[in-house]
Order: sequence, then structure tokens, then C-alpha cells
Amino acid sequence: MTGQDLKNSILQLAIQGKLVAQDANDEPASVLLERIKAEKKKLIEEKKIKKEKPLAEITEDEKPFEIPDSWVWCRLGEIGDWGSGATPSKGKPDYYDKGYIPWIRTGELNNSIVYDSEIKITDKALKECSLRICKTGDVLIAMYGATIGKVAILNIPATTNQACCACTPIFIFNWYLLYFLMANKKAFTEMSEGGAQPNISKEKILRTSFPLPPLSEQKRIVTKIEELMPLVDEYDKAQKELNALNSAMPEQLKQSILQEAIMGKLGTNNPDDEPASELLKRIRKEKEQLIKDKKIKKEKPLPEITDEEKPFDIPDNWVWCRWGDLSFSIQYGYNASAQQNGDIRMVRISDIQNNEVLWDSVPYCKIKAEEIEGYLLKPNDILFARTGGTVGKSFLVKKVPYPSIYAGYLIRTRYSNNLVPQYLKYFMESRLYWEQLREGTIATAQPNCNGKTLGNMRIPLPPLAEQHRIVSKIENLFACIEPLAKDLK
Repeated sequence: MTGQDLKNSILQLAIQGKLVAQDANDEPASVLLERIKAEKKKLIEEKKIKKEKPLAEITEDEKPFEIPDSWVWCRLGEIGDWGSGATPSKGKPDYYDKGYIPWIRTGELNNSIVYDSEIKITDKALKECSLRICKTGDVLIAMYGATIGKVAILNIPATTNQACCACTPIFIFNWYLLYFLMANKKAFTEMSEGGAQPNISKEKILRTSFPLPPLSEQKRIVTKIEELMPLVDEYDKAQKELNALNSAMPEQLKQSILQEAIMGKLGTNNPDDEPASELLKRIRKEKEQLIKDKKIKKEKPLPEITDEEKPFDIPDNWVWCRWGDLSFSIQYGYNASAQQNGDIRMVRISDIQNNEVLWDSVPYCKIKAEEIEGYLLKPNDILFARTGGTVGKSFLVKKVPYPSIYAGYLIRTRYSNNLVPQYLKYFMESRLYWEQLREGTIATAQPNCNGKTLGNMRIPLPPLAEQHRIVSKIENLFACIEPLAKDLK
């Protein structure tokens, strides 16, 4: 249950007479209602308030719940003097210039007390627009748009716009009326009409059934609500903090697992494995041969990793290296306009969602036949977003169902077959990867990262057999986290 749900439940109990005990010594609400009617008649005769159309008797069908014997059902229109405001023409400066009368708009209603308004109007506006002056203590309710059902109590004499309905209660505790209106916000919203900008009429508000308690009980109810609401606010705060923690927990667990994995602390390491240093030597020889065969270009040697650059210790048979030591190419994508038809598809950043390519959204593009091979996607390629809000996000290509290249805002990296692709992908989801990415990201309006940053990244390299074991262990652990993530949603 959310804090709002709990607040709604308390208000509902209050207006049903279930929040505080009834007192046999209270004046019955039926007597109170007669006094209200007599006072209202007197005010009409004295021309202090306007006479309204008679309201129909409440039928049994209009009584949504049982109320205590000392209470009585009536209509909202019976318990006060109701009226709505207007908006003086903005084209008449003398309606606003040097104005001093607060003019309340529905956006200023705050389910509590209103002490002032942003806009003030003049006596001339008040008179010529036939605006009603609401008294201190009047209860306001919004009748229009997204604010329907919002309420407030005035702490100042003021007037309102036409979207605001005001009630001067007669022998009714204004805070009880306020809490009743708050309890019925959903009902008022459901009564509204008008499509994009719904509204509820004053007449519908006046016809609303109202459970009237004795005056003394109204005050006891309000006292109890005000005792409970601070506790509800504390509950709501704690609930939101718990929800945020629950929401973050699965991802934090995954990050912890990935961190343990790249540090060699998943308990899978075997000291009898061929050292990763030997694996790295084979990769370097493979790379030298590809350069010799002119299949890849020779690049500047990468600097050795110093002890100061090693953020943590790794097992003895692991080795620190740079991404560029493992990759055979780090290549920017192809720039072309998207086409509806063609022979070659072009994967964009926006086509990759939740580690999947949405192939139905991938457009075609025009590319010269002799250039296709250089940009053609193949299984085990890793794509890397180099700009914008997704900078640093990576994607391991597992299958390519259509001949496809990749777009210019992506970088593709290829590497030796002596490496486990999924281990590299998991590294690119780890904290160490993201820390290095932030260090190398150019902070502009559109943050971006280049191939040099990727090539210089430090990566802890396990033996080949250990890479396989790490991937298997991560996948098993992540599978255990998924049900937890669903339960916490």
C-alpha cells in the first residue's frame, strides 16, 4: 500500500464515521442540518447570499455507504453558500495594474491553506466582472482540467477564476468539508466531461451526497486525521525509499557480480589453466600475421600498464592488458541516409534495445559495393555507441539475419577468436569499464567517446578456460536474480 492509498483509506474511514467513536451527548446531525437550513434562509432573506434552485431529496441509491445513526445524509449545496469566479479580461490593464485583491487560480490550490495569490486584481475588475469575494476560511475546489478535485482553505479574503468553486460553510467545520472533498477527488474526476480538458460543473458538486456528522464529531474527526497524516507522510517517505532500494537492488547485485567476476573472485579460478600471458602472446602473434597479410593496419604501440593504473589485484595466472591489445580493429561506422528499400541494412543506435536488434525497424542504405565488406557486420562483433545519451552502451552481435552494416555513431571492434566474446561484453557492463569511459568521455552538449579511449581501456584478462567458466557462472547467477527483479517490481 502506498502512502496515498493509506491516506485515501483514512479519509474514507473518516467520512463513513469509522475513524472516531460517536458520542451520545453530541447534538444529532439532523438538528444541525435544520439549523443550517434556517440560517441559510435567513441569509437569503437578508440578501447576504443568493437563493439557489431547490435540490432534490437524496434517494437510497445515492447513499454509497452506511453512516452512524447520529449522522444524516444531505447534499453539498445545502451546507453552505457556493459560487464560482471569473477571469477579468487580460486586455484591460486597469483590471490588474496596482491590483491588491488576491485572484486565485486552480493551480494554486494545495490541499491545505492558501495564504496568497500570484496575481492581484483591482476593485474595478471585481465590480465589472461580478466577482465574488470569498471569505477567510472558505473552502475551494478545482473544477477544470488536470487539477479537478484539488482543494484548499483560504487564509485571506480573495476571489477566484471560473475554474474554481468556493464554499462558505454554514455551521460546518471547514476542515471536515475539505477532507470530505479530498476523499471524493476520484469521484469528482469521474464525473467530469469534456475530453482533453475535462471539467465538472458547480451544479454537479452541489448535488453530491454529503454524510453530515454532528459538529463536535466533525472536529474530533479532523483532530484524528491531523494526528495520523504526519505518520502517513513518514510511511510514504519510507515506502518510496524502500521502493527505490528494491528497484535498484537487482541491478546493484548484477554490478557486484560483474565486479567480482573481473577481479577473479567468483571462485572459478583454476591455477592449472594456461596463464593468460601465454594467451596474450598468441593473440599478438595472430595480430602480427594479419598486419603482415595486410588484412589489418598496423597501429602505434600502446603504453605498458603501470602498477598505479591497476585498480585491484587479480589472480596470478591472469594478466592486465589494454582493449587495443586484444582487438584487431576499432572502426567507426558508415554515414548514409536511411532508405525504405535496398539490399543492405544499416543498424543504428536506436535499433538496439535491451541487447537486441529490432530488425523490423532497421532501415536500408546505399553503399558502394566495394565498401560493403569493410563495414559488414559479423557474429561476435561488438558495437559501441560513441555519442549522445547512450554513449558507452555496447552490443554483442550474436546473429546477423540480413546483410547489414552499422551506422556512423557506432564503433565496431573485432578481436581474436581465442577470446570469449561474452566475457568481453560482461567487462563492458562492469563498473571498471564505465569508470574508464567517463574519464575518456568528452563533455559537450552531446557527450562522445572515441576509438582511442576504447583502445586504451585496461582490462583484466583471465585464461581462456577461466573466461568460459566466468561467463557460465555469471549467467547462472543472473538467472537467479531475474525472479527477484520481477517480485520487487
